[in-house]
Amino acid sequence: MTHELFDLSGKVALVTGANSGLGFGFARGLARAGADVVIWGRRADKNEVAAAALRQYGRRVTTRAVDVTREAEVVEAVAAAVQEMGRIDCVVANAGIATTSPFTSMTSELWHGLLATNLHGAFYTLREVARHMTARAAAGDAGGSMIICGSLAIMSGVAQMAHYGAAKGALNSVGKSLAVELGAIQVRVNVLAPGLIITEMIQQDPDTCEMLKSMAEAKAPLKRPGYPEDLEGIVVYLASNASRYHTGDTIVIDGGKSASTW
Repeated sequence: MTHELFDLSGKVALVTGANSGLGFGFARGLARAGADVVIWGRRADKNEVAAAALRQYGRRVTTRAVDVTREAEVVEAVAAAVQEMGRIDCVVANAGIATTSPFTSMTSELWHGLLATNLHGAFYTLREVARHMTARAAAGDAGGSMIICGSLAIMSGVAQMAHYGAAKGALNSVGKSLAVELGAIQVRVNVLAPGLIITEMIQQDPDTCEMLKSMAEAKAPLKRPGYPEDLEGIVVYLASNASRYHTGDTIVIDGGKSASTW
């Protein structure tokens, strides 16, 4: 009975920025739970490597090279996913970049460049999937789950990342609005706010990786950083029928760091 509660068999999930890092972790969790998965990423070669790793779980996996900053590409890609897979039951708006700059010397190009991916790209993606889910509901097949990858930057400041915090804070507000607007058709919308997650990109820089691990060990009650696999459970829960009454939330997954005053 417990297995059935979180079983994603028959569901189709779209994950953006899914060929590495957090996105791949989300996609892996969904595939392991039985979902068919659509992977988006800018690089077709990396998409195929990720897809090959996911197919070991016996699910359908399709890929598409998509730059989410380009509205037309997103529109076409959602339509293609629906045509190929038949439907989209869950979307994880994860694609994002991170850059740093002192605020006083931050250029408009850097500011708008980050928002183009992290905020506007998520808007295009969520809007197109919402249109699909709305049309499906009108045909008698209501429901769906939208998951937005946020950040602890929603709740607190990060030096030299004002633009990143602006994008993630805005997405948190978008999530609340969509939860209210789409609730009538049983579409649930929630935001994840991960803490420090050690991805393969971070691991490529051993010095930085060790510094971040030490910081997490000092500040997080669980005394360790997170890893992409630590987010698999929450994304499976939110995509599954187990969360059918859970919407409009911002869920923190940070090893307890934000609960501590030290």
